[in-house]
Amino acid sequence: MAANAFDTEISETAEAMTGPWRQPRQMLHAQVYDAHASIHDDATAQKLGFRGGTIEGPTHFSQFAPLGARLWGQAWFESGCLSAHYRNACFEGEEVQAIMSKPLPGTSQCQIQMVKRDGTEVLRGTASVGDVPVATALEVRLGELKPLTDPVILRDVKVAQTSKRQTVRMALDQNMGDLYPFSLRQKLAVITENSPYYSSADNSWGRPIIPMEMLSVLFQYRSKDDPLPAKGPAVGLFADQEIRLVKGPLFVDEEYDVEREVVALSGSRRTESAWMRTRVFDRAGAVVATMLLNMATLKDSYAPFEEEYRRLYGDAAR
Repeated sequence: MAANAFDTEISETAEAMTGPWRQPRQMLHAQVYDAHASIHDDATAQKLGFRGGTIEGPTHFSQFAPLGARLWGQAWFESGCLSAHYRNACFEGEEVQAIMSKPLPGTSQCQIQMVKRDGTEVLRGTASVGDVPVATALEVRLGELKPLTDPVILRDVKVAQTSKRQTVRMALDQNMGDLYPFSLRQKLAVITENSPYYSSADNSWGRPIIPMEMLSVLFQYRSKDDPLPAKGPAVGLFADQEIRLVKGPLFVDEEYDVEREVVALSGSRRTESAWMRTRVFDRAGAVVATMLLNMATLKDSYAPFEEEYRRLYGDAAR
């Protein structure tokens, strides 16, 4: 059945599959985050040194879906996983291409990469199906993290903090709020790889399913109802993201419960990062999907950062 999921042209060699060049669309110009515009707003992004509003990372996941379906068939929609480290921002009008290596015989995990025309790497990571015995790209990264020292923005955030459970759903014409000011129908009008599976019941499950890139939207939909005690306003961006289907697919207009847990805190010269694991439950209480997300907050976007740093740690610490 999965053979008719996509009509995407795929180039294939013995080692890898490559999708076509695509120009992803930016749908978050109007996103409101912490009561201000986000990294996806041109003016905000330019103030922080970016060329313009960035394409949100999970938008790129759609270009890997036809490759996963070609490689693994229906299993891709039921237990597929994409685990990616975002390496460079992509901007509207740029062309990008998804590349998926073929797994070694007897294994069900492989490497993925997305590149721009000039060879710039947008993301790299792994794709897999089922219960894989080896670590995903982000599981490896979690084990190698540089711990967050001298936190300012995240100083009140603690590992193992867990949110309250929230009920979420995504109907076809439902506007997904301040964080995602558009509907699934609007997304499907511009998605890089559309599928009849997303808007009709003509599939193995007899119901429209939610595209993997929109699972990120669903899981984050109510995150600001129970936010982390981070200092702000400040601008954050997705630096790493893994979406794993455990008992998929997830369906349009179905209710799910989500809860988030801080699983790690890390830092770099420019950012403070909270790594959140979201668990998604069906109405019977079974885990149907998980997401690991590194929300990296730009230190320069938090106006009193330097002043608070000196107050907390003194001049010598930095």
